[in-house]
Amino acid sequence: MDQDGFNEAKKTLKGVVSQTEDEKPAKATVLQKEIGLVSGICLIVGTMIGSGIFISPKSVLLYSGAVGPCLLIWAAGGVLSTLGALCYAELGTMITKSGGAHSYLMEAYGPVPAYIFSWTVVVVLSPSSLAIITLSFAKYASTPFYPDCTPPVVVTKCLAAAAILVIVSINCLSVRLASYVQNFFTAAKLLIIFVIVAAGVVLLAQGHTKNLANAFDGPPLSFGAIGLAFYNGLWAYDGWTQLNFITEELKSPHRNLPLAILIGIPLVGVCYVLVNVAYFTVMTPNELLLSEAVAVTFGDRVLHPVSWIVPLFVVFSTFGAANGTCFGAGRLAYVSGREGHMVKVLSYISLRRFTPAPAVMFNGLLALCYVMPADINTLINYFSFAQWAFHGMTLLGLIVMRFTKKELHRPLKVPIVVPALMVLVSCYLVLAPIIDKPELEYLYCVLFIFGGLLLYYPFVHLKVEWAQKIMGPITMHLQLLLEVVPAEKTE
Repeated sequence: MDQDGFNEAKKTLKGVVSQTEDEKPAKATVLQKEIGLVSGICLIVGTMIGSGIFISPKSVLLYSGAVGPCLLIWAAGGVLSTLGALCYAELGTMITKSGGAHSYLMEAYGPVPAYIFSWTVVVVLSPSSLAIITLSFAKYASTPFYPDCTPPVVVTKCLAAAAILVIVSINCLSVRLASYVQNFFTAAKLLIIFVIVAAGVVLLAQGHTKNLANAFDGPPLSFGAIGLAFYNGLWAYDGWTQLNFITEELKSPHRNLPLAILIGIPLVGVCYVLVNVAYFTVMTPNELLLSEAVAVTFGDRVLHPVSWIVPLFVVFSTFGAANGTCFGAGRLAYVSGREGHMVKVLSYISLRRFTPAPAVMFNGLLALCYVMPADINTLINYFSFAQWAFHGMTLLGLIVMRFTKKELHRPLKVPIVVPALMVLVSCYLVLAPIIDKPELEYLYCVLFIFGGLLLYYPFVHLKVEWAQKIMGPITMHLQLLLEVVPAEKTE
């Protein structure tokens, strides 16, 4: 099926839509700029504050060994995330394309590293992240119905699958609706964090400081244990690159991208440290490690008459984070399809809704697959290992482009020592756990990443003819079924 067939399908779809929507002003078939500063902040905060702060405290404490190092790792995670996000802000204001690191790797190194990134993130990292968050949502949503035991696995997985279907539907229907949903759930999660922090402040004022005394008494930390503690802490901070995935839909990106980062990420860091302090006012380290749901245990002990609000608002928090994750992941798949690194239909836009519906649906379908066998802790370690490898490559690319792309306009320019520091941190976070405790999952990750090159050469570089003939009719039928068309080129 050649380009004429696609164009004919596009004309047919436009004719059908124009007959039913004659009264509406025509819009170019491109992603619309509908995300303002407030929505951008909500996307960052809402994606970062999700399941991590309600799950990761256990793992961070387990690997750090004591209260003091645990709190320091949470604070350091906020600083590192802010520094990394500022580097991404320079990249995002310099290269104003959606897709985040995919676009930056393409500019810095060329198509092969960008393809490897999109292959790994689109196929594994983004959908597994969505699966992790929705599993956390399901765990907290079902816990009140099973007060004396752990919720059955089949219940949590079915709830997670239902959440994915709802979120995908929202993101396919409307960018504005997805933005409103994100804003609402961000407000809800900030409210419950305020309640937890306020309760902790009251308890501290009443003298509940026993668990914070001798905070640094604990076993000596190993090289790898610190890396794993940072893994789980930075998992809770994941999302600081989220706004870079939607640069083309952001109003005034040169202003709003860095401003949203400077407001959103430090706010999250302060919240995380204060929430962990609040946890330790009522739980000993051993009690926190034994808790199935840390925030729920805190609520049961401190907010007993209204303790039900904690799991309710945690459910809101994880749902909002899943919505933000799906929003950004769909844009990466869309850009990958547009660049020819994924099947072309992923780069198509809904003719009625102006959303990248095929890309969003593809991400949701893969997330459903990952929900079925998922183990949350294994997925977190797998996700962090590969994600920080790509962060390191991207931040190194920022340094490379200081010398190779001097002509690019840089509205924001961070001191070069910042990306250099973040590259070293990325190398540490990738290598430390492997050196300390080699595991097969790291090898599988590397093999999967470079295994994508087996598909790149015939299907992306050579564009073999028989593959085009097979995908042509499939793409056209999906185009007609989903009412999606290629994006129009705009100046």
